[in-house]
Amino acid sequence: MGSGGSFLIGLALVFGDAAYAACAPDTVELRGPAGVQRFSVQIADSEAERSKGLMFVKTMPASAGMLFVYPQPKHAYFWMKNTLLPLDMVFADATGLVTVVQSDAVPMDETPIDGGPDVALVLEINGGLAKRMGIAPGAVLRSAALDQSVAAWPCGEQ
Repeated sequence: MGSGGSFLIGLALVFGDAAYAACAPDTVELRGPAGVQRFSVQIADSEAERSKGLMFVKTMPASAGMLFVYPQPKHAYFWMKNTLLPLDMVFADATGLVTVVQSDAVPMDETPIDGGPDVALVLEINGGLAKRMGIAPGAVLRSAALDQSVAAWPCGEQ
């Protein structure tokens, strides 16, 4: 094992398995009044991946989602063109603070869904989950995709 592998093992020992797992590139956690929710995510961090999103996906496990990552915060609009599943969209700023939650977006609807200004990340999950899990504006999202120096809930913190 090279020095990179030793470094990762060291991080796991320092921060513990839970904190290390929370910062895996394919994991997102949300912390709010109802507790912590964890999702395994596909990352959409290129223009092509963000444009395709979850189009044509027929089913998705309840613990799964897609995380849209923008290189710079922006005013984000989404639509459901060619999207077969109802989705909840969780919009967060560069610190991971959830600013807007749009629930139960209608499959195939091309009406723009406004996430508001200064959006750095968008988590798409199955429709209805945000309400059932208590995910609302004011919750905090933790992800390796965030700049950890400004993250409201950094990866190494419980």
